[in-house]
Amino acid sequence: MSASPDQDGPRLLAASRLTVAPEQGTLPLWDSEEDDVLVCRAIRQETHDVKTFVFSGRVPRLHAYKPGQFVTLDLTINGQQVNRCYTISSSPMRPHLISITTKRFAGGVVSPWMHDHLKVGMEIRAMGPMGDFNCVDHASANGKYLLLSAGSGITPLMSMARSFHDLALETDSVFLHSARSPADIIFRDELALMTRGSRFRALSICEHDSPGEGWGGLRGRLTLPMLELTAPDFREREVFACGPAPYMAGVRAILEQAGFDMARYHEESFKFEDLAPADAAVAPPANSDTVATYRVEFTKSRRVVEVPADTNVLAAARAAGMRLPSSCTRGLCGTCKSKLVSGEVSMQHQGGIRQREIDQGMVLICCSKPLSDLVIER
Repeated sequence: MSASPDQDGPRLLAASRLTVAPEQGTLPLWDSEEDDVLVCRAIRQETHDVKTFVFSGRVPRLHAYKPGQFVTLDLTINGQQVNRCYTISSSPMRPHLISITTKRFAGGVVSPWMHDHLKVGMEIRAMGPMGDFNCVDHASANGKYLLLSAGSGITPLMSMARSFHDLALETDSVFLHSARSPADIIFRDELALMTRGSRFRALSICEHDSPGEGWGGLRGRLTLPMLELTAPDFREREVFACGPAPYMAGVRAILEQAGFDMARYHEESFKFEDLAPADAAVAPPANSDTVATYRVEFTKSRRVVEVPADTNVLAAARAAGMRLPSSCTRGLCGTCKSKLVSGEVSMQHQGGIRQREIDQGMVLICCSKPLSDLVIER
């Protein structure tokens, strides 16, 4: 007896990781450890303040990733090296290109630079893909999904939706996106096309009308009655959510109120610092009186911090009031990468730094504990 489409869905999705070793006549995989350069091939204006940037390797390569993962961009802006994480919005089923979709944030550093200065043909450096937030490692057992997003948090969920569509899987998916107005709905036309003739339903919730368009759909912010109306069986679905921290806090509260099994809830933040554990940044080490303490000097900040041997450098620096670039705080994204001028550390990273960078004296201070006095170029 053959399996039903719903039963086949998770298996097919898990089998689509595109990690097969290249054979004769097949393009090799892009590997940021070997060549971290990506070339911008196209730019699409999605809304008035959102653009999609499409990349590929300098020479033809295939891009393998799980829908929902992110890449870390390594950019030089105004003479300063800046690392930022961006979730991938494209589908790995179309592996010759990879895309990220970014909103221009007023007062930001990277997104305004990308919107104003990144042009077709320019090269950037990138690392990845990385991330546990994906629909391969957390595939639904019954093929039923609920995708919840707000603002530019739509990007990893769009990668999932595009993957379901490209594989023609008979998954039952509801995509509920929150936006400020109709003019702010990212991927609006494509989502409408994907909805036709499939078991994929995409709906938007808008808080306001646009200047040129009144909104006749769901209005306001996501509520439990809205979930009951749009996905009455949401308690049976695997739920993925992405958006600003207040939005996800609201989603969690709604699901917990409804008695949802939170073991089937997965969330990501398009601002990775929103997921940083607050206690890791400010809590004093449990045994600070019984362990050695080392002097850590930051050359650019002209600050000196005392760091116990059982504490990561970033946590101690934050507790001392320093503001340092960081995102995941788990050694995953590479945002806190710093030059270790002198001294030794114990670093337990999760892929956010390349071996050649370690060989050049770079460290991730979010997951590095001092073994001696340190001098760090930050």
